[in-house]
Amino acid sequence: MTYIFYLIFLLITELAYFKIASHFNIIDKPNHRSSHSEITIRGGGIIFPFTVLLWFTYFKFQYPLFVAGLVLISSVSFVDDISHFSKRWRLATHLLSILLVFLQLSLLSLNWFVIGSMMIFFIGVINAYNFMDGINGITGLYSLVALVTLLWINIYKVTFIDNSLLLSVIIGIVVFSFFNFRKKAVCFAGDVGSISMAFIICFLLIKLILQTADIRYILLLSVYGIDAVFTICLRLIKGENIFLAHRFHLYQLLVNDFKYRHITVAVLYGIAQVSVNYLLIYTIKQNMYQVLIVFIIILSILYLILRFKTHRHQLYKTAK
Repeated sequence: MTYIFYLIFLLITELAYFKIASHFNIIDKPNHRSSHSEITIRGGGIIFPFTVLLWFTYFKFQYPLFVAGLVLISSVSFVDDISHFSKRWRLATHLLSILLVFLQLSLLSLNWFVIGSMMIFFIGVINAYNFMDGINGITGLYSLVALVTLLWINIYKVTFIDNSLLLSVIIGIVVFSFFNFRKKAVCFAGDVGSISMAFIICFLLIKLILQTADIRYILLLSVYGIDAVFTICLRLIKGENIFLAHRFHLYQLLVNDFKYRHITVAVLYGIAQVSVNYLLIYTIKQNMYQVLIVFIIILSILYLILRFKTHRHQLYKTAK
């Protein structure tokens, strides 16, 4: 009954936000970097921090520092969705939010190498998530794959978090995806959605890794990781500024140059990550990590082949 109430409340919250966004003109207008062609409501992902706040008040105020960090980073991201926020202040608030999570998880008592590695991981995931949020359905479906996998691990392998948090966030994603996972999206996640979801998943992953002492769980985000890392490397090779917005991710090339449907590409990314997650759980259980490494290498090679094909396609279009 609790989760039915969540579903109804979050649905009403999302619809109310659409009214507010329409009134205050919080919209996403297509430009030369966009993968959409129509004006769409921006910031529909505001429902993600609302979901956690609802869970926080209902389930005895657990993990207050994590929730405080989420509120801080999502608030700044929402302001950035509405108007441009200073990069310096945005970075400062991101670091402060991450620090609150580290305090929540007692990470600051570990050695500096672990702290530094976790910080780089956290910032990297936030930026990858933000960059990858560019087509209908991809943020919702990819996040759903990650969270359902974490829920399965929590139920059947090792309990590292209260199931209620995972279920609550999953419901939030389902509500958002109802409006986003379609040919013509009603709303986009915006920075508030992509960054807050990355923040939530990072918190859960780090907590799982700390409890199991198994770093392999970072592969639950490996498909985004492969695309983000290779895209950065390829842009550096071309001498481009990697901090500027672009349309050079593989999913963007598939949609914009090869005219794949948004939903098709989002599903392909989801299937790829489901495959990795299945092998990850299986190989951890059987202690056969070599199989997983081989699969990741094959996935990376397939990715590079697709990138090479998109590059040839672009050269052919330019020559014409």
